[in-house]
Amino acid sequence: MTSELSPIDKAKFVAAKQATEYVKSGMKVGLGTGSTAAWLVQCLGEMVRNEGLQIKGVPTSNRTANLARQVGIEVITLDEAKWLDVTIDGTDEYDDDLCLIKGGGGAHLQEKIVATASDQMIVIADASKKVDTLGAFPLPVEVIPFGMRTTQSLIAETLIGLDVLGRDITQRTVGDAPFVSDEGNFILDLHLKRIGDARQLSLILNQIPGVVENGLFIDICDVVIVGHGDGKVDVRDITKGTEDQVRFDVLDDENLFADLTD
Repeated sequence: MTSELSPIDKAKFVAAKQATEYVKSGMKVGLGTGSTAAWLVQCLGEMVRNEGLQIKGVPTSNRTANLARQVGIEVITLDEAKWLDVTIDGTDEYDDDLCLIKGGGGAHLQEKIVATASDQMIVIADASKKVDTLGAFPLPVEVIPFGMRTTQSLIAETLIGLDVLGRDITQRTVGDAPFVSDEGNFILDLHLKRIGDARQLSLILNQIPGVVENGLFIDICDVVIVGHGDGKVDVRDITKGTEDQVRFDVLDDENLFADLTD
């Protein structure tokens, strides 16, 4: 029930609900990964079951694929889809230019491939994800396991000459074991605190041998939808240059997906 949700989860729900306005029957839709994107998958699943919405979803992780199937969304691969009408995903940070840091869930490689194979990328978020300058959230960098420590050293050396505030690098773990992505790679988290030139950093990181992809999304996001705990939703379309606001009446007796919390 809505009354059982925290304000942050209500914000994620209304952002996801607003994003469903961009999805029409017949579309091929990229489905993001993370707690906010999970609300979107649930909302779309409800539309499939109750409103006859017919879509094909391309998930960005195994866990999103499993959830999509559970709620009744037809799942296909990106190779089967070839190109997507829209991708809807969450974010860990975004700035005024709609540049993003993604990868807190370790799925940024698939997320970036899917997003760039779409006519439009829509980001759904709560207000806490807005930053003046990217970098407070650790930047994920996916690296192959072979020579991982050497790759880490090369990254550390490269950071010395770049406009960042911090240079600590940690390997992501699950308990005592390394985190392993769906592609079988490791994740290094770069604790940069502030990124002066995100575009330059992204290009340089991806030139380092052993690096597969970084979590900076530059010139990829077209629309950001920001939800608030009171039901207000802000919609900013950077391609159209528009900013709109809508409001949802979040009722205590509304049938929501209360299991989808962080």
